Amino acid sequence: MTRGRLVASTAGPVLTITLNRPDIRNAQLPATWEALAHIGSRVPAETRVVVLTGAGEAFSAGLDRSILAPSPDSVLFQVASAPDAVAHNMIADFQRGFTWLSDPSFVSVAAVQGYAIGAGFQLALACDLLVAADDAQFSMAEVTLGLVPDLTGTGRLTRAVGFQRALEICATGRRVSAGEAVQIGLALTAVPADDLERAVADLTDALLSSPVEAVRAVTRLIGSAVTATPADQLQAEQHEQLNRLRELAAGAGQ
Repeated sequence: MTRGRLVASTAGPVLTITLNRPDIRNAQLPATWEALAHIGSRVPAETRVVVLTGAGEAFSAGLDRSILAPSPDSVLFQVASAPDAVAHNMIADFQRGFTWLSDPSFVSVAAVQGYAIGAGFQLALACDLLVAADDAQFSMAEVTLGLVPDLTGTGRLTRAVGFQRALEICATGRRVSAGEAVQIGLALTAVPADDLERAVADLTDALLSSPVEAVRAVTRLIGSAVTATPADQLQAEQHEQLNRLRELAAGAGQ
C-alpha cells in the first residue's frame, strides 16, 4: 500500500509501516494522517506487533510546510476559517491517524532514526515503545511556529517524562538527543544507527515469544494504570488474571 506515501507490509503477525518521502525527510501531510487512520481501521486480527519507521535518514521532520502556506488553499487557512464544529472535526480526523497506535490488541514500536520533529515526534510518541538510533533528535517544534502539539503528543509526552520536563520540551522546542531520550524515559533504548533494524527485530521477537492473549492483557493493564485509581487498577488486574486463569484451566482440561 502506498496511499499517503506510506508503505505497509505484513509478515505473519508483524505489520510494518514506513513513511516514504525520504527526499523531504518524510514530512507529513493530512494525506499521511488519513492513510495512517485507514491502515489503523483495517489492522488484521492476527497482528501482534506494529512497527513504524521512516525511509531514508530521518523518521519524520514534521509537517510539510505547504500546510502552513499563506494561501486560502492551505490547510492552515482551511482550518482557521472553518466554523468551530467543522474545525474541531478536521483536527479530530487528523488525530485519528495517531490514536489507533495505542490499541492494546497489538504492541506498537517506533523505530526512530535521524529527525523526529513536531508531527514526527508526536507520531513516535503515539507508539507504545520507542527504539532510537543514536543519531535521533526529537523536538516538539510547534511552539516555534506559534502553534501547539495537537496530534496526541502532549498527553503521551507528559505520561512519559512528567509535567515539568514535558512543559520544558514543548515550550522551548529544543532538541532532545537519543541519549537524553533514554535517560528521561522517552525512549526504551538507543543503539548505533546501523543496529536499529536488528534491535527492533529482536524486540519484536521477544514480544512474539509470549502468549498473545497474555501480552494483550498486560498491555491493557499498563495502559489503564496511567489514569486509573488504585482501586480501579486492582479490579482491572483481578479481571484480567481471572480471564487468564480460566483460559489456562480450560486448555488443561481438554
